[in-house]
Amino acid sequence: MYSRVTLLELDVMRIDVDEALERYRSEVLPDLQRRPGYEGCFVLVSPEGQGLVMSLWSGEAEMEATAGIATEALDRFATIFRAPPGRERYEVRLADVSALTVG
Repeated sequence: MYSRVTLLELDVMRIDVDEALERYRSEVLPDLQRRPGYEGCFVLVSPEGQGLVMSLWSGEAEMEATAGIATEALDRFATIFRAPPGRERYEVRLADVSALTVG
């Protein structure tokens, strides 16, 4: 399993954290869900607007095939970030989410 991790900081003077999350859920997530190899995502956000978006992919090739979607999404959301987000790719070596109940 592979993961793309984006670290970001929302400009909470321009957009509410909940509004930004809803935009991600409605504008980006459906496209990711249709892609082969998509395994899910985590979105972590502090009340101050600092966040981490981690998408999970069954393979490196499947993840790389979606790089354009990720770049397009960042461009679309550029006006709500305090600074340009950073992105990294990782191989997931351990995952323990058996008790996960977040909706």
